[in-house]
Amino acid sequence: MRFHGPAPDNRTPPCTGILITNLGTPDSPSVTDVRRYLKAFLSDPRVVEIPRLVWWLILNGVILRIRPKRSAEAYRKVWTDQGSPLLVISRAITDALQQRLDERLDSPAKVVLAMRYGSPSIEDGLETLRQANAQRILVLPLYPQYSATTTASTFDEISRILRRWRWLPELRFINRYPDDPGYIHALAESVQQFTQTEGECDRLLLSFHGIPQSYADQGDPYADECRLTAERLAAALALKPEQWAITFQSRVGRQAWLKPYTDETLKQWGAKGVKRVHVICPGFPADCLETLEEIGEENREYYLAAGGQTYRYIPALNDRPTHIDALTGLVTKHLWRHP
Repeated sequence: MRFHGPAPDNRTPPCTGILITNLGTPDSPSVTDVRRYLKAFLSDPRVVEIPRLVWWLILNGVILRIRPKRSAEAYRKVWTDQGSPLLVISRAITDALQQRLDERLDSPAKVVLAMRYGSPSIEDGLETLRQANAQRILVLPLYPQYSATTTASTFDEISRILRRWRWLPELRFINRYPDDPGYIHALAESVQQFTQTEGECDRLLLSFHGIPQSYADQGDPYADECRLTAERLAAALALKPEQWAITFQSRVGRQAWLKPYTDETLKQWGAKGVKRVHVICPGFPADCLETLEEIGEENREYYLAAGGQTYRYIPALNDRPTHIDALTGLVTKHLWRHP
């Protein structure tokens, strides 16, 4: 193995690096770019825990021949003139956090965005911080609820890259914040403001991305942390048990995933006469394909077709000031303290 990356240049003022990470997105909604993105994502053993040879045959022989075209069609529905919503919004979050930290910190900090899959890569993000003479790096994955499929995968990639560096910075890693007061406050405020504009609902649905049930059975705490967030948010909104529910979306394949399922719940509510539903996705700090298309469009159709009357999606926190406040609080709480 060849090592690279010299020790910091003392002629460059040192800074603290803040690496903001998110899942990632294709470079474009073309079938080719979507296939490349899906291959990187679905090849991660943290995401799919199937013996590698078996999964390689399934992935390359079946999934990557069929799914990219369907996914590309979905991406085209949400793509903007600036690019992927996830990337555009994540950049806005990064810029806003940089501005807020510049105002509040006495020492310099550089905030850099990186994606676990796709561009800008985690390797590029770490290299940018190295060149900025970041002698300390705090990693903040935008995953409020810990899962091995997301948070741990990010740590794997950072470890893979840093093991080739000759000189290593001090490193801290924020691996979860499901009940952080600032985060819960931001969620509650977004619901309250949305209700003021759109009116009251009969039920509030809190939809989180799912994982296979077997992962939870083997010790992944994700489901418990989703429920913790949901309970804290319901309490902050003073909701009664019959006024809200937690569900899990985005399941694929035939195996059991975390239940109850979002689509099945909405179908049941529509059939039972629940007339007005608002949906929020607390596990997604930035709007993306899963919120804008899957929740905003696909699940809306399920609910209305089953008999529901009014369906509204509450946007993700994105770069709302209260969200930036929450992230600023998380970062400053975990920064190194000088005597």
